[in-house]
Amino acid sequence: MSDRASLSKFVRERIRGRILDGRLKPGARLVEDRLSAELGVSRVPVREALRSLAAEGLVRLEPHRGATVVEVTPETVAELVEVRALLEGQNARLAARRHDPEIVALLRETLAHGNAAAESGTTEELARLNAEFHERLGEASRNSVLLDVMRGLRERTGMAFAINGRARAREDWKEHAGILEAVIAGDEELASLLAIRHVQNAAAAFARGHAAANTNDEAA
Repeated sequence: MSDRASLSKFVRERIRGRILDGRLKPGARLVEDRLSAELGVSRVPVREALRSLAAEGLVRLEPHRGATVVEVTPETVAELVEVRALLEGQNARLAARRHDPEIVALLRETLAHGNAAAESGTTEELARLNAEFHERLGEASRNSVLLDVMRGLRERTGMAFAINGRARAREDWKEHAGILEAVIAGDEELASLLAIRHVQNAAAAFARGHAAANTNDEAA
């Protein structure tokens, strides 16, 4: 990989991380000059990174307005969840079937960190550990095609679910524990069911949070 490609990838991952952990909110403007200064790079890798993130569905590029973080509506989330829930179910089913001891050990480690973060961690830490748990669960399926498809869906829904923040942290990690227990037991049906419900529960919490935020805005 060339130095330019490596730099562009570095910038892309830094911006993606800020979007997914909620530091860059939906609708936020992504100003090239500002990002260049913050990341200590020229505008070229920033521009390339924004184009790449736009292709992934995390950033919107508009003439005369520039780049903004994609705004996630309840309608969009509902459509994403319909697909993600089914695929998460299949992913958990395969993880239970294949039961990779090394990845299960890593999942146990992430679960322990996640439970601790649910009690006293930051929102950013919770977002990172949640992504890590689902990434490792994806690896446990040992299906590279499914892993690639799920990664994009998780990132886009993760932007929406960030609104849940600490409010659902304990429930999230309790549900993660249930999924992992089913995977360890090799119970494909239960692992699939719990994974589907986990996504649906997070979506329902997002819908409630979004409605409450809109009500507060109208009352202000």
